[in-house]
Amino acid sequence: MAGEPIAASSAPQSAQMRQLEAALDGIGVTRSHKTIIFLVVCGVLFDVFEQNAVGLVGPLLRAQWGLSATDIGFLNTITFIAAATGRLGSGYFADRKGRRFMLNVNLALFTFGAILCALAPNYTVLCIGRFIVGLGLGGEITTAVTMLAEFCSARFRGTAVGLINVGGGGLGNMLAPAFALGVFAIFPGADAWRWLFACLVLPAIFIVFYRRFVPETPRYLLSQGRVREANEVLSMLASGRLANGTYPVHDYITAAAEAEAPARRRTSLGDIFSGPYARRTIAVGIASWMTFGAQLSVLTLMPTILVAQGYSITRSFAFTIVMQSGSLLGAIAASVLGYNFPRKRVLTFGAIAACLAGLAFGNLTSSVAMILLFGALFQFCVLTLNTSIWIYAPELYPTRMRGLGVSFLLALGTVGGALSQLAAGRMFDLHGVAGMFGMIAVMYAIFAVAVQFAPETFGRSIEGEAGEGASPAPLPTAQTVRP
Repeated sequence: MAGEPIAASSAPQSAQMRQLEAALDGIGVTRSHKTIIFLVVCGVLFDVFEQNAVGLVGPLLRAQWGLSATDIGFLNTITFIAAATGRLGSGYFADRKGRRFMLNVNLALFTFGAILCALAPNYTVLCIGRFIVGLGLGGEITTAVTMLAEFCSARFRGTAVGLINVGGGGLGNMLAPAFALGVFAIFPGADAWRWLFACLVLPAIFIVFYRRFVPETPRYLLSQGRVREANEVLSMLASGRLANGTYPVHDYITAAAEAEAPARRRTSLGDIFSGPYARRTIAVGIASWMTFGAQLSVLTLMPTILVAQGYSITRSFAFTIVMQSGSLLGAIAASVLGYNFPRKRVLTFGAIAACLAGLAFGNLTSSVAMILLFGALFQFCVLTLNTSIWIYAPELYPTRMRGLGVSFLLALGTVGGALSQLAAGRMFDLHGVAGMFGMIAVMYAIFAVAVQFAPETFGRSIEGEAGEGASPAPLPTAQTVRP
């Protein structure tokens, strides 16, 4: 089942975009790319810390305010709902206002939400704060994925996007408990949870860096007809300097090509379900629901599973941290695989491996060693798949609808995570660990089938409207400019 083809000779592509692809390929990876990736990944790292915050402060909130487990659970639920909303909203506005603009807005949102949480006088205000945090969390990750994909050439974009989850899902989930313990050690007492939320305001510092250093993506600028600015950004990337430098501006994209560009129009949600995009949206949307739903179900229920098997709460948390080492390795593996192997091959074999690892954990974990081994292996597979979905999603849509398309796919994963937890908990209550992980295995089997209906994008133009007839870009002319 070959899935939907995206041949380089199958659709019309403007000369502008062909010149842009040639420019990015020629520029390669410079210091500018590395700086942009570092700044974006740092923001996502704090996103993950914020995402883990409720679970870390839950016991303190219950002790101080007398909250029930349901109250704590609602804080997580409202964060997930807001994250899904934030992803869709951010994608919509990123396609209209720009990627850079929305990256700053999202970072400001979850920073403001963290301040509100730190100062919350009661549970209601805390819920409002978590909703605002969720809006920023969901929007930032979606925008970060789109942004890095658009800054990089076809060869490097998989690795660049994969590094987001190395810093987030990998390092972030491992370091979040350590960060919280450090804050609690410095600020002990009943109000330690407030200090944790306050310390998560640190991402505000990065807003300054985003505004000063990170430019708008050349793909977005070109999609808006801003050819001169796109050439300036490409020249900046080629120079290796993002600010405070003098560099020559090359005409990578010519004015003649601008005249050939199709008329711009606003996109809507219906566009990602029209024509050739419907099949890939449905196929990868199902896959996103399955993998993020499975991951969040296991993350949420793992301590409960271990306690039910007779381990103390302390040991269950320790086991969970050890298993998270597999997450870090999985995110790194996805970045490496994204540079060398086709997307569908990685996703298919990864889903089969996750299916087998889930069945093994559900049926063969009779000792601590087996729990840690199969738990870490499962987390390795999960983060390999989730990171690969992040790499894959921006490649499925052209620039004019990329932000909206990526946000929709990732929002589906968020909704899937919220609902799958309920089904997984029910399966655990009725059929135990084996039943729950049997359900997880079925989800990954569905994932493996679904991705067969999507197109292969590895090494191809990121533009979904790419076509043949590309002529070599003309040799650029240069002039000197001071930024």
